[in-house]
Amino acid sequence: MLVAKFFMADLSQRVTEGERMRTKYRVHRFDIKMTVDQSKLEQFLNNLEGEVVAIIPNVTPKMTPGGMGADVNFILIVEKVK
Repeated sequence: MLVAKFFMADLSQRVTEGERMRTKYRVHRFDIKMTVDQSKLEQFLNNLEGEVVAIIPNVTPKMTPGGMGADVNFILIVEKVK
């Protein structure tokens, strides 16, 4: 019975292929320094008109005094537009 309820909820959330084809997305590149750009990123996200679908960081390896590290120099923000 629990499986049937889960399956019905899953079916109600699916979209038809036609609806999926009409959905539009925008991809924004946001150059960032993680230590100082938090408020700039927050303001950018709050000014988007659509729904944020994904935030994808560009992670690059770098050497630090303690050994290997990583740096994020930009992020891609995927926005679903109505």
